[in-house]
Amino acid sequence: MMADKNRRDQLRALFGTVEAIPAPEQTPAETPPTQHNTSVEPLKPRAASGAVKAMGLSLGGISREIEDARRLKESFEGTERVVDIEPALIESSFIEDRLSHAAGLDESFEELVESIRVNGQQVPILVRPHPEKQGYYQTAYGHRRLRAAARVGKPVQAIVRDLSDVQLVLAQGKENTERRDLSFIERAFFARNLIERGFERGLVQDALSLDKAEMTRFLQVAAAVPAPIVRAIGPAPKIGRPRWIRLAELLKSESARQAALNEIALDAFKAADSNSRFNRIFERLLRQVEPVAMPAREVPSAKIRDVEISSIAQLRSDRGLHVLTFTEHAPNGFAEFVASELDKLLSRFENQG
Repeated sequence: MMADKNRRDQLRALFGTVEAIPAPEQTPAETPPTQHNTSVEPLKPRAASGAVKAMGLSLGGISREIEDARRLKESFEGTERVVDIEPALIESSFIEDRLSHAAGLDESFEELVESIRVNGQQVPILVRPHPEKQGYYQTAYGHRRLRAAARVGKPVQAIVRDLSDVQLVLAQGKENTERRDLSFIERAFFARNLIERGFERGLVQDALSLDKAEMTRFLQVAAAVPAPIVRAIGPAPKIGRPRWIRLAELLKSESARQAALNEIALDAFKAADSNSRFNRIFERLLRQVEPVAMPAREVPSAKIRDVEISSIAQLRSDRGLHVLTFTEHAPNGFAEFVASELDKLLSRFENQG
């Protein structure tokens, strides 16, 4: 009789202690975040009837029931809820990962705003309680959705999770890597910003899913191209590592950096998209370092199968440098043939009287 009573007390105590998950702390003059229906209502204590005894359950069966109930209770307590938070209470991550917003070049942002206006927010963002401001939050990922919700004038749907700085960086990096929507230069500057913040190199590689060699290349480019120029260009999604490295080489001189800044100040530059901005600076610096075009000199007129030689080739000479250029009228493969015959041509030239 006493054993039955003890077992009933175990079950009553177990379910009687399941409580609702507390809502995020309310700040003065602010409406508390609205909870979406993803949490579980607390279970009411079972009535202290003689049901357990009347059912004649064995001791083993009751023990299994207690264990199943304990697992169910733990799953209730581990449930994460999506809550509505006013955008004004959420600040950005302490690490910048996108260049498009700063440069005013987020071309798909208006589409996101309209989607949230019409269809609502489909995917929640991840935030943590702000480590320094009571009642505020800090974004781990979902910065664009946060800005879009603020534009629409709606609360943003968010998962609130206690995160250390390291956990926030890993979450932010993993989300960006999995979505594959950061450009090469954005990832390079994200890596540099983390290193400058004092995070270990291995952690940064994990956050961005990079191996050691890739990490080195990212940091080299981020260190070589001045940040103001990168911010003015923006994400340049079609521009990869080789061209950024070449741009870094072109920017080594003070005159080149000044030329880039002059280009950035032009209205035509500001009106261009991000890829075009990169190309404008790149081409301007190339023109600055390339030698003045050499004057053309016609190849002596002659005919090969009724075709004027001067129509298929041009010879340019300048200070002892000679360049033979074949035009679009040259037969396919003719330039390669001439190159392969140069040894013979040189011998013929040297053997002339």
